[in-house]
Amino acid sequence: MSRKKQIEQTATALFKSKGFSATSMRDLANALGIEAASIYSHIKSKEEILQRVCFRMADEFFEAIDAAEATGGTATERLQHAIAAHVQVLTNNTEASAVFLHEWRHLSEPFHSQFLSLRDTYEARFRRIIRTGIENGEFTVPDEKFAALTILSGLNWIHTWYKPEGKMTPAEIAGNLSLMLLMGLKTKTDTTLPKSHLTTP
Repeated sequence: MSRKKQIEQTATALFKSKGFSATSMRDLANALGIEAASIYSHIKSKEEILQRVCFRMADEFFEAIDAAEATGGTATERLQHAIAAHVQVLTNNTEASAVFLHEWRHLSEPFHSQFLSLRDTYEARFRRIIRTGIENGEFTVPDEKFAALTILSGLNWIHTWYKPEGKMTPAEIAGNLSLMLLMGLKTKTDTTLPKSHLTTP
């Protein structure tokens, strides 16, 4: 592993545990076992690391939802695939996920605005799927934006409790969350989900 990658991974862990603001370059140097001055030969600032983590994770989320939507199918199936894709990205690296979800507020301009724009675009992808489901009668919800934010809020806590050695795999977590979250969107005459997409522990 390159020194720069090692610095990024260590900083990400510190940002998650201490928070970006409370993490100093000295903290990072101590965790790496090197002199603080030597870090600057690899990075300009701790915000540079935050930028890389946040925008790399954003790229991963977009790549995942692109692949999920490419599978086609009904709105229900597409939303299940989007949920599974989101869960997979979150569980691939819980430390980076935590930083992405909570520490982006410390980005300076223009990165702060760029990040917010990407977040809005990503949420809109979920809203579009839900809107399609409303239009074709699969979902019954009063507000597509509220539904999308509810789903994403429900998913974005995964990083706080997911353990690779836990009882459920990411696929099983996605299947169970899909069942619970999508049942709230289904029409009263259609309260079942395709069993082929459900996974139990």
